[in-house]
Amino acid sequence: MLRCTLVVCGRGVVKRLASSFCSESALPPNLLLPPNLVDPSRLKRPPPPADCSLPLLRKCDAVVPAHRSAVQAWVETLERRDGEPLGLAELHPDVFAVPPRLDILHQVEIWQKNFKRVSHANTKIRSEVRGGGRKPWNQKGSGRARHGSIRSPLWKGGGVAKGPRGPTGYYYMLPMKVRVQGLKVALSCKMAQDYLHIVDSLNIPTPDPQYLLDLIREKHWGESVLIVDVCEEFPENILQATASLKTVNVIPAIGLNVHSMLKHEAVVLTLQTLKFLEDKLLWHDQRYSPLYPYKLPYQDLP
Repeated sequence: MLRCTLVVCGRGVVKRLASSFCSESALPPNLLLPPNLVDPSRLKRPPPPADCSLPLLRKCDAVVPAHRSAVQAWVETLERRDGEPLGLAELHPDVFAVPPRLDILHQVEIWQKNFKRVSHANTKIRSEVRGGGRKPWNQKGSGRARHGSIRSPLWKGGGVAKGPRGPTGYYYMLPMKVRVQGLKVALSCKMAQDYLHIVDSLNIPTPDPQYLLDLIREKHWGESVLIVDVCEEFPENILQATASLKTVNVIPAIGLNVHSMLKHEAVVLTLQTLKFLEDKLLWHDQRYSPLYPYKLPYQDLP
């Protein structure tokens, strides 16, 4: 515990923190969140209780280990703005409740950035620089150093020795197990921070973007939202509502990645997306055939 004591110095009063075993629970100012970042309405949202009377809309189909239990989450709707949930959904603990691994998140994030990184820096070598065709002076007799071309890297205006010769790609292959674990850790972190929300569908009554912004504000979903669905064609209203919004994006479940989840504050999944993610991610835990070094690494995917 911490105790604040006052020490009077020449310039005034200076606060000093001293450790003690008193009952006070004061934190230093640098560890306290600013008042504008604390949402009281969002902090009051409790997790689903064990004796909840709402129906179970989605049951986990995959086998849950005996020493673990399924994670329950609220199921909401986008068709009305009130915060009343429709029911409950069970989530597999090996996908939505894995231990946090910040090192894996960092590896996957850096891999995604380097995947599309290309450096176009290019310098000319001595054979590409214009001029310097003849020997500047005789080999001997002038008292000067021996040179064969004024476009040598030793000369001003000459070629560059060992410079960048772009375009250069920074692509490298990250193991599939690490990529899968990165998705699990990202989903679990969003779930633990109460930034993972489940909805029954993406149907909204109007294509007005303001309706979607008001709904996100009243549900306290944060400043930016990533909406994920497994359907091949998204509803027309949700596409028109998010077309002009920079903080609300829609992405198919097959393209869900760690970078997109970390870039947005909240992630919204549909009930069909839950089954899709659990089937794809849990399959890697029990597959027996390696994906590499086959020429077609994805030929045995489900």
